[in-house]
This record gives sequence, C-alpha cells and structure tokens, in this order.
Amino acid sequence: MKIRSIRATPVNIPFRAPYRFSYGSIASLTKTVIELLTEDGVTGLGECADGDRAAEVMTAGEKLIGLDIRDIHAAEARIVPAMRYTPWGNVTAARRVFGGIEMAMWDARGKTEGVLLSLLLGGAVRTEVALTEYFSYRFPGLDPGESSPADVARYCATMIERHGSTVFEGKVGTVALAEEVQMVREVRAAIGDRHLQLDANGGWTVPIAREALARLAPFDISWFEEPCETYEEMADLRRHFPISFSAHAIDLPKAAALRCPDAIVTNVNEHGGIARTRDFIRSCEAMGVGFRFHSGETGIASAAYLHLSAAVEHVRGACQTLFHWYADDVIDGGPFALENGVTQVPTGPGLGVTLDRKALQRCHDRFLAEGTFPSGRAGGYGSGFRKR
Repeated sequence: MKIRSIRATPVNIPFRAPYRFSYGSIASLTKTVIELLTEDGVTGLGECADGDRAAEVMTAGEKLIGLDIRDIHAAEARIVPAMRYTPWGNVTAARRVFGGIEMAMWDARGKTEGVLLSLLLGGAVRTEVALTEYFSYRFPGLDPGESSPADVARYCATMIERHGSTVFEGKVGTVALAEEVQMVREVRAAIGDRHLQLDANGGWTVPIAREALARLAPFDISWFEEPCETYEEMADLRRHFPISFSAHAIDLPKAAALRCPDAIVTNVNEHGGIARTRDFIRSCEAMGVGFRFHSGETGIASAAYLHLSAAVEHVRGACQTLFHWYADDVIDGGPFALENGVTQVPTGPGLGVTLDRKALQRCHDRFLAEGTFPSGRAGGYGSGFRKR
C-alpha cells in the first residue's frame, strides 16, 4: 500500500455557456487531475481545484514516494509547513496541493480495501445529496444562453420539466438592480414555492445590499450568499434582515462570534484534504455554524464532496453544483446526474469514479489551447464553450 509515483495533468472543464457573475464572466475552469499509483498497481484519483498545480503536485509527490497511503499525517508533514505563515513558502498553496494528493491517497486506500470512501469515514448517514440548480445571465455557447429576466425564468421552468429541480440558486450583482429584481420576480413565478437562493459573490456595498435585500424580500429568498464581502458587513445587514447568509471566506471563530454568516461554503482542497475537511465540518457543528460544499470541480473532487456529505450529518441543506452547466468531464459517465434535486453518492470503492482517458486527454488539450481559466480578465470569457 505504498506510493510508487504521482502524476498530475491540468485540464479545462468548459461550461455549456459562459455565465455571468459579479466578477465578470467565465466559460471554463482549470483543474489539476492527480493520479497516485501504488506499488500494488492501484491508482488513486485526486484533484486540485484552483487551477494548474501540476508542477507543484509533481514536486510534492516526490517527497511521498515509498510512503504508506494510509499515513496521511506523515504525508502532510512532508508537504505543508507546520505554521500558518512562513516567509519561505506559500502555506495556502502547499495546503491546496496536499489536499489534492490526500484525496488520491483516500481513493487508493478505498480501492485497495474494496470499500467506499464514506465507509472509511465512518459510514454513510445518507445515500443521496441535495444540490442546487444554478441560474444566471449566460452568453451564447452550446446552450443559447439567457440575457433577460424572461429568458432566465424560462430556463428555470425548463429545469423543473427536465430534471425535477427543487432548489434554485441564482447569480446577482451582474446588471442593474431593477433588472435583477425583475429577474427574481419572474423566476419566483416560474418555480412556484420551490426554494430560491441568491448569490452576489460579495459584489455589493452595504448600502446597495440593504436596498437590494429590501426590494427582494417579497420573493421569499431562503438563503443569500455573500451580499457583501466581509463577515462584518453581513453582520451589519443582519440587523435589518432576518435572511440566512453564507460565505466562501473561512474564519470559523469570527463566524461563531458574530453569529454571521450562518454557513461557510467551501471545497475539499481549501482545508487541505478530506480528513481536514471532515474535522472542519465537525468544528462548525460544535460552534453552531452551518457548512455546505460549493461546486466547480471535475467528477473526481465532486465525488469526494458527495462522500463527505454522506458521511457527515452536519452537511445539511442543498450544497452547490454546476453539473447541468458542464459541457465535459474527465470521469466515465460524467458529469454526475442531478435529478429531483439530489445526486446519488457513488457506490464503487474509494471515490467510486473511474478516469476516462480519452476525456482526460481532450480536457488537457483544451487547457493547452486556451490557457488557465479564470484568466483574471473581467468580462473575458474566452472560447471554453467549444464543442468536445
């Protein structure tokens, strides 16, 4: 059960249409697929979610050759500095790189022992995970896109007809507030009494957020993600509005002290792997703060958060996903199915997913042709929606 080699491949996963959010627009996401080979011939899969980390993964992987795949503590000690900050390295980058490798270690162990990741984590408390259906303004691509409130409302109605969607989450902070209020009004009419959530990605100032929340209140918004950027700003809004808030920024002690946001929404890499994420979720539970996963990964990391959601009861409510927006994936049969508001937890050993070699090469070739996404260029959505 020892590590023989580690390989990393950067890939671009395109969306069916470039979507708009408060930072601009995006048509594709760059991820790093990790393959960990054991001396027994078992391949574990992992993923770095934050762009091209291939060179860093390969360098870090050299430090782990010969290590038992179960020895996560020793592996972490070889890659991640023991301090929160050091002038001799990037602790955040090292933690994210290790998080992808650690995912592959868990997958290899599950495959070696012939058991599901959720069982390795203590057993499943659920076999399906509730997920949101996203909407926003989108530029034309493989899908025609949506450029008006009526377009977005029709899209949501179509998702109900095709997939039985139950929880909708939409991007705001992209066009004039009056137009977005109209969009939410029409979406509410289209989806009936289904759950409606919104996400401004921290794009509003406190005064604008106050006005927006007041104008959106009649449409029964069940959850609002990052109407402003900081915890303190959201706590200020809380004095005026009873709505639940969530955020991607991670500061659990502050969230507990301010009683805001109500939930932290993040991925597996950000915490340094599956074990650290499980521990963080349990800490959230102890401190009275909710936890949900966000999406934007390939089927590999998506499988990891599905198993974690299955194994840790505190992951409540609908996590985020972009499954119906993906135009490609690197796993057999991907992207995952989202029907009637839920996705089934994979049932194979380890993560329960298999790498599609042709798809991996196709997504890598796309990365070589397009470069890294997001590019950081506001409004620059590139050509990531090309056909497979």
